[in-house]
Amino acid sequence: MNRPILPHKYFILLLFAGPLLLMLPFQAFCGIATSTPVKKRFHVIVLAENGGHHLAFTQAAKPWLNQLATDSAFSIDYITNTDRIDSTFLSRYQLFLQLDYPPYAWKKKAVDAFEHYISSGKIGWVGLHHATLLGEFDGYPIWQWFSRFMGGIRFTNYIPTFAAGKVQVEDTSHPCMKGIPASFVIAQEEWYTYNKSPRSAVYVLASVDETSYTPASDIKMGDHPVIWTNPHMAARNLYIFMGHSPILFSNTAYTTLLRNAIMWAAQGH
Repeated sequence: MNRPILPHKYFILLLFAGPLLLMLPFQAFCGIATSTPVKKRFHVIVLAENGGHHLAFTQAAKPWLNQLATDSAFSIDYITNTDRIDSTFLSRYQLFLQLDYPPYAWKKKAVDAFEHYISSGKIGWVGLHHATLLGEFDGYPIWQWFSRFMGGIRFTNYIPTFAAGKVQVEDTSHPCMKGIPASFVIAQEEWYTYNKSPRSAVYVLASVDETSYTPASDIKMGDHPVIWTNPHMAARNLYIFMGHSPILFSNTAYTTLLRNAIMWAAQGH
């Protein structure tokens, strides 16, 4: 049988490419991936509300958080109740993100583990909005430890019809405020009021200017912190009041704040 004669151009290609092909690793011919998995910088557990009028915020937050986790090389898991939380469970994580989940109706083992991990600095914490719904709700008593964690406050009222408000940054040098303007507007929020300002018990990073409410509201508390950290706890922690509307994820100041808070709190425990 006569062998086909290779065209001249193919002969030249094989002459030069052949040795290079022999140098390729075996995995390349088998389609086996050779890339090394990216090592995760830290691990985050998110306790998220999965119903009610905060569901839309949760649904907007999850894709944003997932993308941040991919971009920043950390892992993220989600739970929607406290049933699994105990010391063994929390030991897997470096950050606890309380995504609008209220501080009541927690299982006792979850309460005990959370208090221990925050008090001893074994995990960082970022809490949003509903995390300061402190009082007697749905037949549950106020969680006194959590109230002290948040500066000894108790929820008293809110603006149910919503209002825009200007947030004034009080410490521009704090890592959580990096890249954030000295003031920024939140277009739609409920603006909780408490029985007192937490300022005497926490370190305030920002407050809302109640005279900026649009439309104006009589539901005010005077000195009105909305972003703070409790330096008396061993764990790095940050509370961010704003967290009701999904439109917050189109607010660059807000997303920068949340990203900063996650990175700061996760890596300092």
